[in-house]
Amino acid sequence: MEKYALFGKLMTQPGKRDELLAILTQAAQLVATAKGCHHYIVYKDAQHQDWIWVSEIWDSEADHDNSLQIEGVMDLISQAMPLLAGRPEKIEMTVVGGKGIS
Repeated sequence: MEKYALFGKLMTQPGKRDELLAILTQAAQLVATAKGCHHYIVYKDAQHQDWIWVSEIWDSEADHDNSLQIEGVMDLISQAMPLLAGRPEKIEMTVVGGKGIS
């Protein structure tokens, strides 16, 4: 049952969080029906005004990588990059079980 999981932390340029949130929620809609996508959730950090978190669960890393080929995804990434204050941080994990994942 192991699944590929990602947690990402994105720090935005000051005052750009809402703009990036809009882009990321569009991305969530695009990948929602992608093969192997179980979970793609975008979060606002409650303590840091310019931080955004994204959590993803996929059947495999290959399914995640293939989602980048969905029409419109690379365009959204291009729109998002200038809004960032530095490189996104990424943590890769393996899901082994729990409520909400089968």
